[in-house]
Amino acid sequence: MASRILHRSRQDPPRAVGGHGSWLLEEGGREVLDASGGAAVACLGHGHPRVIAAIKAQLDRVCYVHTSLLSNDPAEELAEALVGHEPGGLARAYFVSGGSEAVEAALKLARQYFVEIGQPQRSRIIARRQSYHGNTLGALSAGGNVARRALYAPLLSPAFSHVSPAFSWREMREDEDEAAYVARLAAELEAEFQRLGPDTVAAFIAEPVVGATTGCVTAPAGYFPAMREVCDRHGALLILDEIMCGMGRTGTLHAWEQEGVVPDLQCVAKGLGGGFQPIGALLVSRRVAEGMAAGSGAFQHGHTYQAHPVACAAALAVQQVIAEDDLLPRVRAMGARLEQRLVERFGNHRHVGDIRGRGLFRAIELVEDRATKAPFDPAHALHARVKAEAFARGLACYPTGGTADGVAGDHVLLAPPYIITEAEVDLAVERLGEAVDAALLGCR
Repeated sequence: MASRILHRSRQDPPRAVGGHGSWLLEEGGREVLDASGGAAVACLGHGHPRVIAAIKAQLDRVCYVHTSLLSNDPAEELAEALVGHEPGGLARAYFVSGGSEAVEAALKLARQYFVEIGQPQRSRIIARRQSYHGNTLGALSAGGNVARRALYAPLLSPAFSHVSPAFSWREMREDEDEAAYVARLAAELEAEFQRLGPDTVAAFIAEPVVGATTGCVTAPAGYFPAMREVCDRHGALLILDEIMCGMGRTGTLHAWEQEGVVPDLQCVAKGLGGGFQPIGALLVSRRVAEGMAAGSGAFQHGHTYQAHPVACAAALAVQQVIAEDDLLPRVRAMGARLEQRLVERFGNHRHVGDIRGRGLFRAIELVEDRATKAPFDPAHALHARVKAEAFARGLACYPTGGTADGVAGDHVLLAPPYIITEAEVDLAVERLGEAVDAALLGCR
């Protein structure tokens, strides 16, 4: 019988009926190695007993309360765990149901903050091309991916503009070193402030390690301090989108810890709850929180399921496991092994132009010509071929197209659970290698 679900693909996908550790169980009994955690979500894998126990215990207490009337213990405890020690000056947490909602909240809070402190003219947001911040209309307006925006372009807000990404492998010129490249990008951001009017800009938003659209692209050294300096000079906020790269994925709890900056607003989601319940969060700096408190004192935004007790109980348990099992050093160690295996398998591959990432957040970029970095013709849909070939071999990975410019280019992203074993890392790369080679046969 055909599915009644409006799926995101043209064909009904197979069904998952179970999962354990780094593995998913497909209907019919086949096991699939989940080397991407879905979309960098399942940071503790599947079926973790301590998280499941926390969810069950919360179900026995209270399942739902509306935040206009009541708070709840799991939400309060999760907020204390995340910002009770005020990391980087982040002092408040606002819990939602996913990454797109977290970005929407950040955009709205940035706007309201400036109204509250007497700067209502600040209504512009600067983002980057080849970025992705979510699929709701505000988040999609912030995102800079051509293909994802195209269908909905007439609905997107003109309050957003875009500057170049920090994509050294593709966009740094031969006559530049990293310092010169960063200086050029900082000058471009400054020019955009000046074009818009510096006192009209509310915030600059960026992913510390870009995920879905370009595949684990890290910024050149000094990039984020340079962007922070431009924002500070003009009184704008820095919003960091760590929905994919945060909560331990790159080897530190927050990706910004490796960049030499702290944000005014930070969005987290996927690794926050590990997929056990839908949850995201906006982390708010003391500066912004105090500005709001001195004004109306209330955020004019809300969702029915925000600070959901069961979702917060699940996320709290996930964060406790990460801390108590000391998983961040494991992310760094397994990330180094994953990088090593990818280099061994693809370092001399004629159609792999770049191997990049940080921690357990790695990607390979596929190219037709390594010397020129020319991507394959998008008509080949190489990323889709890799996905299918990998799944046929029992590997779930996260290939995406449009890597180079939003239309052309292909990459494959790996973001396995923090609990992945050495043998599973090796198996993932082995199966990916077979899948890439098989997919390339169809492009010749």
